[in-house]
Amino acid sequence: MREAAKTKSELIIEQLMRELDPSSPRYQVLATARQFKSSWVELGEQLIKVKNQAEFQGWGYESFDDYCSREIRIRKETARKLTMAYRYLEQEEPELISAERRLQPLPDYRAIDLLRQAKEEQGFTEDEYSQLRESIIDQERSYPTVQKQFREVAHMHNPPEIDPLKEVRSILTTAKRLNSQLEELDDFPAEMMKELHLLMDELHQREQQLAEQRDVEAE
Repeated sequence: MREAAKTKSELIIEQLMRELDPSSPRYQVLATARQFKSSWVELGEQLIKVKNQAEFQGWGYESFDDYCSREIRIRKETARKLTMAYRYLEQEEPELISAERRLQPLPDYRAIDLLRQAKEEQGFTEDEYSQLRESIIDQERSYPTVQKQFREVAHMHNPPEIDPLKEVRSILTTAKRLNSQLEELDDFPAEMMKELHLLMDELHQREQQLAEQRDVEAE
């Protein structure tokens, strides 16, 4: 069976490793990063140490994000989720990262970060949090599945803000479309068309008012 071709990131990491002392902390972090898919917990733990002790500065990087991007070859957002997910397990679910459990597979780090957000940021109730935890840790459901579950509950607690100007423009577009369709009907009552035109005029005025208000707020 042919060995899978290595990615550019893997090749860069291996090149760096060949230039380092295998016993050095820098080498150990790279070795863990190379196995990222199967050992995100170890990588999260290593990255927290690198960040807290500012070891990346001694390795020639101006910032932790720069180090993660150029050497570990992961995005800033990925590094953030990895470290926060590990810290969350360390504080809330320490048994999952105990020495006895290290050989057992853990949920996706993104799923653990959702659990962290549910507890720390999104205001989930105890029951909602327990249900999400059960899906992620006990039932080991896939990340897309728990992400959908998370979003449904988070949406109830934090409904998106409605943009009045966007809403008015959407309604106005619908009214214009309706007007065009009704104009093709020969027997449509003129009085009702007049009512629609009045509504469109009011929507135009409201759109102008909201647009002017936004311009003032932006100054």
